[in-house]
Amino acid sequence: MHKELGLGFGTALVIFLLVSGYNIGPLVLLGAAAAAFYYFVRVKGVVKNFIVNDGNEEHRISFADVGGQATAIKELREALDFIKHHHYAKRLGIRPLKGLLLTGPPGTGKTLLARAAASYTDAVFVAASGSEFVEMYAGVGAQRVRQLFRTAREKARQTGKSNAIIFIDEIDVLGSRRGRVTSHLEYDQTLNQLLVEMDGIKADDAVHLLVVAATNRADLLDPALLRPGRFDRQVRVELPDREGRLEILRLHTRNKPLAADVDLAAVARETFGFSGAHLESLANEAAILAMREGTQEIHHRHFVEAAEKVLLGDRLDRRPAREELWRIAVHETGHALLSELTQPGSVTALTITPRGSTLGYLRQKSEDDNYLYTEEQLSDRLSVLLAGAVAEEIVLGSRSTGATNDFEQAVGVAETMVRAGMSELGVVALDDLPDDVWHQALSRLLKREEERVKAYLQPRKDLVIQIAQQLLLEERLSGEVFRSVLEAGCRTLA
Repeated sequence: MHKELGLGFGTALVIFLLVSGYNIGPLVLLGAAAAAFYYFVRVKGVVKNFIVNDGNEEHRISFADVGGQATAIKELREALDFIKHHHYAKRLGIRPLKGLLLTGPPGTGKTLLARAAASYTDAVFVAASGSEFVEMYAGVGAQRVRQLFRTAREKARQTGKSNAIIFIDEIDVLGSRRGRVTSHLEYDQTLNQLLVEMDGIKADDAVHLLVVAATNRADLLDPALLRPGRFDRQVRVELPDREGRLEILRLHTRNKPLAADVDLAAVARETFGFSGAHLESLANEAAILAMREGTQEIHHRHFVEAAEKVLLGDRLDRRPAREELWRIAVHETGHALLSELTQPGSVTALTITPRGSTLGYLRQKSEDDNYLYTEEQLSDRLSVLLAGAVAEEIVLGSRSTGATNDFEQAVGVAETMVRAGMSELGVVALDDLPDDVWHQALSRLLKREEERVKAYLQPRKDLVIQIAQQLLLEERLSGEVFRSVLEAGCRTLA
């Protein structure tokens, strides 16, 4: 309404001045300058329309919708109870928490937890990203921080709520250590304003504010943010374990028709290292595969195919020449044989179908999620990684560049062993270790495992060829088929 009145008045004034014979050129320039200023300030500058959720929508996110994060949910609930029952907390003299920092790998559900926290406390939810506060204009970031807190309080009063949660995603962009950017102080001013706003949160405010932030790089944050009285609690949101993955899969398949052969427990066991986002994508890709086939239900084979697609990417149209396919089959057979030797029953699938940047792939499963590894387990891991190149050398007489990624991973495992005192050097101070000694220690570990692999594969050259021929023929062998071919080959060669 005000815009229409202003536009009408301005038009009438211009017509009046033209009729009266005045030179309106300066006024036009002044109007253009004002319009440009309005554009940069209102549209590109200070004013920002933050995402606001008043909690009244039909489908609210609750803690029951967040799977695989029981520990994080427990810690969050304990902290949120100070806000939910603030009168009781005030009577006990408890200072309300001002900030909660959610840290952990990407895709683990930090944003979902923040939204669930808003539902749990019946709070207005105002969301922003750290990048929204970074601008080239001096003072804009600080003004947006003030606007963010003002918006949260105003929306809470408008909806009649006494609680409001401000969620800042990727806060490491906004709250990184001061002094890192020397070109100008815009970053520091923005962070200083956030500190001031958090210090201004009082227990007796009409609207109880809580700042929830998320990052996967907590090491970059300014220490002033992490001190008590600002971000009082840090909640780790880790990758889910096997039970957590099963819970997440159940959540993401509850609206999908599953066939009787689907074993979600087996899928959870074979997806070690998957985040919640990966598992959601896995369930979605399985449904897409079922739709492409025209089936009415999602079968277990769809989940198997979807897991490979999420890990490696879709199948590629390009197809290597038969000589290259034969080398790839020999390479992957070497990996598979050492995997079965070190951990019987560990091979889930073996394929030479190109996907993403890989020409072949061995999928392994683990009976349990491991967070600590023994020297024997790491040695076995090294053997499996080196077995592909060794198999090529034994069967084909030479190695190829296909083992490059294997070697990179093998060096990483060897470095872990040296750091853990599992090399001939024993416990060492890495900072004081000369580069040549470090290199020699890695080389000896890798050479030792390479000799071990050769000692196993050399007498079984014919077995490697037999399995590789079967793999070349079918292009993909499941774990069960691989083990049956392995047993048949062992009987034939005995």
